[in-house]
Amino acid sequence: MDRITADYLLETPFPLAEVAAMMAGEQSSGTFVRVAGETDELRARSAAEVLSVEELGEVPGPTLASAYLDRKGAPGPVRRAHVRIAFPAGNIGRNLPTLAATVSGNLYDIGEITGLKLLHVTLPAAYRARYPLPAQGIAGTRASLGVTGRPVFGTIIKPNVGMTPEAIADLVGDLCAAGVDFIKDDEICANPDIAPLSARVPLVMDAIKRAEDTSGRRVMMAFNITDEVDAMRRHADLVAANGGTCVMASLNWCGLSGMETLRAHTDLAIHGHRNGFGAMSRHPVLGMGFPAYQALYRLAGVDHMHVHGIGGKFVDSAEEVTEAARACLSPLTDGVDDRVMPAFSSGQWAGTLPSAMAAAEGADFMFMCGGGILAHPDGPAAGIASLREAYAALSEGVELAVAARDNPALARALAFFGPR
Repeated sequence: MDRITADYLLETPFPLAEVAAMMAGEQSSGTFVRVAGETDELRARSAAEVLSVEELGEVPGPTLASAYLDRKGAPGPVRRAHVRIAFPAGNIGRNLPTLAATVSGNLYDIGEITGLKLLHVTLPAAYRARYPLPAQGIAGTRASLGVTGRPVFGTIIKPNVGMTPEAIADLVGDLCAAGVDFIKDDEICANPDIAPLSARVPLVMDAIKRAEDTSGRRVMMAFNITDEVDAMRRHADLVAANGGTCVMASLNWCGLSGMETLRAHTDLAIHGHRNGFGAMSRHPVLGMGFPAYQALYRLAGVDHMHVHGIGGKFVDSAEEVTEAARACLSPLTDGVDDRVMPAFSSGQWAGTLPSAMAAAEGADFMFMCGGGILAHPDGPAAGIASLREAYAALSEGVELAVAARDNPALARALAFFGPR
């Protein structure tokens, strides 16, 4: 059937089945009372359906405050459940913001609910087909870089912000010479006064082209073009006019509509940065899980998505990062290769590569190392070498500590970045 299903973690002191029915009604044809015009025929066509309610047990008390509960009181113990609801796709049409409003929207504000997290969004093939595929995706990114059979090793411009265009171009030239595959702007450096894109893009792309003339390798640079929609289109055109192949945008602040518009405007690879996602995800019974989040932004047509890193500097557990990477590497619907390349980042270096490889179950990922490359005690070239040495060893089933005996860059990385 042409229905979109959404999975939720629900917490409430009210009867679970009743609250699930409220959720379905609130987000489709109903409200808290039957209204004029809400015919049986209309309900049959447009009402959402509760597919299942799986009770998970009681908790000591409400997790989130509710003025509704303060007025009405809690009729029973606070319980949690896994709820699955199906929404008719015809209610939504090809409308990504309304899809998000349907599977999320006012659900978080229902008075009877003391906890709600959107976990998964599952799409029928016919509905997925209404939206663009990645313009580059995994295959296009690899083809642009000429990188096969191993991860894409990337880094980030550091310092994060404050460098002049000339200094950034010099650093990019050094990184290209060191052998990096991919470079990105930091999420907070988009179009600053000291290094506007109009000045930065031509100088950086000139450095990349000069490096390519020497090495024969084209490095992909993700310029951060986060901005309002018209400006992003202009920025993307600037990157393309100077021979660039990739742009980056902060997904949460540009929004679904902004990303859709950018995708429609350019065939450049879009590097999706999820900064701010922690506000949606960190609470165990509030917000949105990454599998649901990535499904929405993949419908917008991005090519790469950040998944953070295992053993890095952020809060994500190994299980959460693994789930995120595998979600990116799984088709949204059967028979369509709409996979996007997961980008591991945050405190990554040669010693965290084994966990990334295990999470991705292969080599189709970006491994983004800022300090892991730039702070290597023997310089950026040794930082890149340590990653390649680590990957070669792991591909042959050799532990890094053993491989370090014959690989000096890896040995220095293990000694410098390892446990202290």
